[in-house]
Parts: sequence; C-alpha cells; structure tokens
Amino acid sequence: MKKEVMEETISGAIVKSFFKKLQDNMALDVAVAGAGPSGLVAAYYLAKKGLKVAIFESKLAPGGGIWGGGMLMNEVVVQDDAAKILHEFGITTVPIKKGYHTVDSVEMASGLIFGARHAGAVIFNTVTIEDVVMHNDVVSGVVINWNPVVRLEMHVDPLVITTRALIDGTGHPNEIVRKVVSKAGVKIDSPTGGVMGEKPMWMEDGERTTLINTKKLYPGLYASGMAANNVQGGFRMGPIFGGMLKSGKKVADLVEADLKK
Repeated sequence: MKKEVMEETISGAIVKSFFKKLQDNMALDVAVAGAGPSGLVAAYYLAKKGLKVAIFESKLAPGGGIWGGGMLMNEVVVQDDAAKILHEFGITTVPIKKGYHTVDSVEMASGLIFGARHAGAVIFNTVTIEDVVMHNDVVSGVVINWNPVVRLEMHVDPLVITTRALIDGTGHPNEIVRKVVSKAGVKIDSPTGGVMGEKPMWMEDGERTTLINTKKLYPGLYASGMAANNVQGGFRMGPIFGGMLKSGKKVADLVEADLKK
C-alpha cells in the first residue's frame, strides 16, 4: 500500500476544493465586481435571498478602501441609519455627537467579508474582470482572469462566467461601466449617456448622492457605491461610509426586484 504523503494530500485538497467552487459558480444570478463596502453589503443581502452570488475582487485582500481608515488611522465614520446595517453584521459602532458613529476599520472590513461569505456569497480574490459578455444588448456575463496575469500583460486567454445581473462596485476606477460604454458603444442611464467622472470632495453632498445615483444603468448592469457616483458625476466623500453601505442595500433590492420579473 502506498504511504500517504502529506504534501500530496494538502495540495490535492486545495486544487480539488477550489475547482469545485469555480465550477459551481460558472453560471450566476448576480456577479459583483469589487469587494468594497457596497459590493459586500449587496452580496450579503442578495445571498440571503437565496440567489447565487459571487464577488470578483482583483486584489489579494477584499474590503476595498475600508482597511486604511482615514490616512492610515484605522477608524471610519458612519451615520445612524448606516450603523444599523453594520449591527446586522455584528460589527461594533461607537456613537458620537450629531448622529454619527466611529467604527474600527479592521473590524468593519473583516466583518463585512465574513458576513457576505456566511450569507452564501462566494468571493474570488486576485481575479480581475477584464471584459463583459453582451447578448442581444443585455450584459450577460463577465470575462475573468488572474490579476497578476493582467498586470504582467501576459497573453493568456480568460474564462467566462455567465450572470443574470452585474453590479459595478469597483469604486473610483468605475472599471466595469467604463468597459461597457467604451467597448459596446452603448448609452447608459446618466446625464450624458456615459461616465461623467468624479467631482472633488464634498462629504455631505457625496453621501447624499451616492444613494440617489445607485441604479440600473443598462439591461443587466448596475452600479453601487463610489462607482455609482462616478457615473453620474457625484462628489467624493472620503472616510465616511454610510452612503456606501446604504447603496449596497439599495442595489441589492433593485437587482432582486428585477430578477423576479
């Protein structure tokens, strides 16, 4: 009898488990581009509804811009109504004056990741969405590759994941909507029919418009968080995250309603 070799067991288990996970998620209800705050919150609520959801995050660590807090001081701020979303994830907030709360950014990032995953969403990190699939003027899938492959400009063909809905939660770069507009040449639901771009910082207005700007932009395509603000020409808001969290919940409600039609 061949002796069991630990190295074979460990490596084999990783390969088998990962490729089962990948195969099980080749056809999705919802694909989320970017594991920032709005994407994680959206994935959490959609997965809780029983939809098949996967998040594709290009970086090694999900969490987007939460981890660093404000200028590497690992605290962020949310409003009262957004704090309720964090409490649903079991994340601690500390009330301060005028309806605001401080939050440890490490707890917030890790708590949102844990919550989304345990609600049933699958997270693929170090995976870049380099293109989208279009069928009959509907966004119908994502074209994925390993982020290091893309960054090194290696000529390696990607894989395709089909999806009934795609959420652009890529934040400031607004990567997915830009691809749809530039490559497909379509007009989206924005004042110019394209991506207007981010304005300078104005926290109050940026927080207000993030939720307003969270919407369906094109058949099969939605934007949340800072990506939504970028499309509509909204102001940036810095290390206050209430709008991002509420945007994630709103886009989840929009997607769920559309998929039920």
